[in-house]
Amino acid sequence: MKSISVIIPAHNEERYVARCIRSIRAAARNYKGAVEVIVVCNRCTDKTQQIAESLGARTVPNQDRCIARVRNAGIAAARGEIIVTIDCDNRMTRGTLREIGYLLSTGRYIGGGAPIRFERYSLPLWLNDLLCRVSFKVTGLYCGIFWAERSTFQAVGGFVEKKAMEDAATAKRLKAYGKKLGRRYTCLRKNVLINSTRKYDDMGDWLYLKLIFANFGTFIRAALGDRRGLNKMLDELFYDYNDKIGE
Repeated sequence: MKSISVIIPAHNEERYVARCIRSIRAAARNYKGAVEVIVVCNRCTDKTQQIAESLGARTVPNQDRCIARVRNAGIAAARGEIIVTIDCDNRMTRGTLREIGYLLSTGRYIGGGAPIRFERYSLPLWLNDLLCRVSFKVTGLYCGIFWAERSTFQAVGGFVEKKAMEDAATAKRLKAYGKKLGRRYTCLRKNVLINSTRKYDDMGDWLYLKLIFANFGTFIRAALGDRRGLNKMLDELFYDYNDKIGE
């Protein structure tokens, strides 16, 4: 079995990094190849690095304010033949690495994503879940956990380095590359990404649906080339979200 490197981007994630790593370790026990865990410590001022290293993960320092660049830093440091990425507040199910290894070994797939399931549900979270399922089904641009051979990520230039929608853009890039080689971009069938609800816990379950309606003009201006409002919103929601933890 080919060796696997699991990349975890982390910005002040001391509350979540241990459970993420433990989910990977549980999946690694069901996989016969070697598995390394790399935590990319992005501007961390808390105990993320110490916790990760205490659980046997390698850590890589990073100062970027772009999640794609953070993931690419982890890929650059990886030793495994297969790359898997997962966000630090999320978890993978026990058969994830085994299924990834099997799908790539068939030679039919260039890589893929994973179905997303929230760690708890409510009406707005069911609506978010439905939107994700429909968009993935219609576009085929599966996200969540990303997986492909390291040589594939190198061939496509890694993750598309943009602040928003980098996941869909990267999936599109992988899908197009696979088409040239006669391989499909796909989705795990037996395993899922367990998606954190922490932002919903902090700011309410209607968070993202409210943001879509409240910032409709911001999205339109961004589509027309003025991204200042969108970048400010992204900084607050993602790149600055955990800053208070390390203070």
